[in-house]
Amino acid sequence: MTTKEGPVGAGRLMRIQEVAAEVRLTPRSVRYYEELGLLTPAARSDGDYRLYDDTDVERLRFIKALRDDAGFSLAEIAQMLEDEAARERGHAEYHATTDPVERMRILHDRLARFDHQIEMLRTKIERLQVMVDETEGRRTGTAARINELESSGPESAR
Repeated sequence: MTTKEGPVGAGRLMRIQEVAAEVRLTPRSVRYYEELGLLTPAARSDGDYRLYDDTDVERLRFIKALRDDAGFSLAEIAQMLEDEAARERGHAEYHATTDPVERMRILHDRLARFDHQIEMLRTKIERLQVMVDETEGRRTGTAARINELESSGPESAR
């Protein structure tokens, strides 16, 4: 059995059906996320089955939450995941150097990544707020029509 890094040691590895069931996705969705580059299986079995670890499960939960709960497109999810991956790479780079200039560059990049994610989230919130405001406006109009009809008597409701 091999992993992204080489031979796999001890650890919890699951097949695609198990992961899909745990995250409440279909195996086809998991494969599709792989095709898009949003996910890479932790390992492949000797029979070439995809095997996933707990990190993959958490990544799938994150993808699903961004898609279902926050309404992100798959392109937006890819951007969020790239920012996360870049911050992780930066974390390792930061600890691998003692050069203060390089550390400052890494930290500034990290801030820029956070700013990018915050902007994406704020944009999503703003779009959702517009939808809420429009729906509240339609509700107010409907409630006003109900009040008009109620105040003019039952015969005007026809």
